[in-house]
Amino acid sequence: MSDGDHAPAEGGVAGSDVRGHVEQTFRDESGRVLATLIRVLGDFDLAEEALSDAFVAALETWPRDGVPRNPGAWITTAARNRALDRIRRARLQALKLAELEGALADGGGQEDDVRLGSDSRLADDRLRLVFTCCHPALAMDARVALTLRTLGGLTTPEIARAFLVPEATLAQRLVRAKRKIRDAGIPYRVPPDDLLAERLDGVLAVLYLVFNEGYSATAGDALVRRELCAEAIRLARLVAELMPDQQETVGLLALLLLQDSRRDARVGPDGSLALLEDQDRERWDRGEIAEGLALVDGALAAALAGGLRPGPYLLQAAIAAGHARAGRADETDWRAIARLYDALVAEVPTPVVELNRAVAVAMADGPRAGLALMDALGAEGALDGYHLFHAARADLLRRVGRRDEAALAYRRAVDLAGNQTERAFLARRLAEVRADA
Repeated sequence: MSDGDHAPAEGGVAGSDVRGHVEQTFRDESGRVLATLIRVLGDFDLAEEALSDAFVAALETWPRDGVPRNPGAWITTAARNRALDRIRRARLQALKLAELEGALADGGGQEDDVRLGSDSRLADDRLRLVFTCCHPALAMDARVALTLRTLGGLTTPEIARAFLVPEATLAQRLVRAKRKIRDAGIPYRVPPDDLLAERLDGVLAVLYLVFNEGYSATAGDALVRRELCAEAIRLARLVAELMPDQQETVGLLALLLLQDSRRDARVGPDGSLALLEDQDRERWDRGEIAEGLALVDGALAAALAGGLRPGPYLLQAAIAAGHARAGRADETDWRAIARLYDALVAEVPTPVVELNRAVAVAMADGPRAGLALMDALGAEGALDGYHLFHAARADLLRRVGRRDEAALAYRRAVDLAGNQTERAFLARRLAEVRADA
């Protein structure tokens, strides 16, 4: 059985060029192909093994026959064939092979019939896989790892490096997650309407967690890990495309784009942290800003037209849009941002959101107004172990001239910060207030 037609190799293709094509195909298509294989096979491990076999076959045959006209479809067909081979070898032909061939017959099985990314069944497969990987029965670290492995196409070593855990630990998380899906009978489906909102919240939370770990690494030397930001945006874009009528999917994508637009400006040429007010806005990514602003404006207009209140991700995106629209830091409409935080606190009354609102109030009404809100938060104790609370409070104490107290707060922030870039910045601020005291 042929795995598909190949384009002629024009003048011969160097082995390194073919490997590059294979690697790019893996990045672009593996999540889509894997989603289809899991639906058809009903087995995560068998689907992953068949997909791996197909890419091995590509490395063997593409240098000889040329890169296929439709690499993703070639991989799909090859993976199906390898799955059939594995099932035959396992002597499950009588039952499993009949089921598989019947399922494949429904899809046609021809390369030219495969339209990755446009066929509704393939879109449904990916949406099912999103909700399966992010099922609330799985631990959060397992959801993140499984999402990046199956939908993001990252390898186990890549995910382990990104989250600074041993490869063996990450591999065990993946094994446990897949076993949990199998043993608990977690359905491979989009949840029914009565469960969709709460389950979608879980999906978006996973993607936001992945982005935040990339945007502000909690540990290690690098402040930003670009590969995690890029994967989170790619997956958020996928979910938004699959569920465009859900305002929060659009809101999350807009938020990530607007946040990511400032990524390169967050670190100076010397590797030091640059706060928002000090960033070189010429380094902001105007393409991401334009896309993010269009998404925010469209989603807010749709919410208003439908009589709906904006959700938390859309509100955060609107806040990020407020920063993006300001050409200079002193042009930021902090009163509008503070009002958006009022709405966000009503939706998500968490101490961290309250802290961000206090910062916005400080910028709009003066440091003493913000400091009063922060002191009330501090009295509750929930943020005592959060380094950004102490850093924000230290900054306001510094601005009102209470430098001894600012030094104590900066010292606490330095002790709590896990990222070396942030620690270095806070240590410099600590030295400055001590010198001025």
